[in-house]
Amino acid sequence: MSGKENIVKEKSMQFALEIIAFGEKLNRMQKFVVAKQLLRSGTAIGALIHESQFAESKVDFIHKLKIALKEANETLYWIEVCEHSSEYPSGEELKSKVVELIKIITAIINSLRKNIS
Repeated sequence: MSGKENIVKEKSMQFALEIIAFGEKLNRMQKFVVAKQLLRSGTAIGALIHESQFAESKVDFIHKLKIALKEANETLYWIEVCEHSSEYPSGEELKSKVVELIKIITAIINSLRKNIS
């Protein structure tokens, strides 16, 4: 495993824990629909990254990371929904962290694509 894979695993785990805390805050505010969506997509990022560590091939590894990237982009959407609504708490810090994850995952995918081309 390369250092980047460990970094993305660590960052995605920390992000998942922060998303859980934010989702619990939304649940206390009775914002159940957005809380459920954020919890699902935000924790899926790390789960998929973890799963990718056991991929059967480079192509499978890339595929799992691409799904993690989709989940990260969906998570960004839900954070921005909160950001644009006066009825929801700001997720500004979460937004910067998910954008960082998106950049890291994208860089890994692009690097691996060059190696199999």
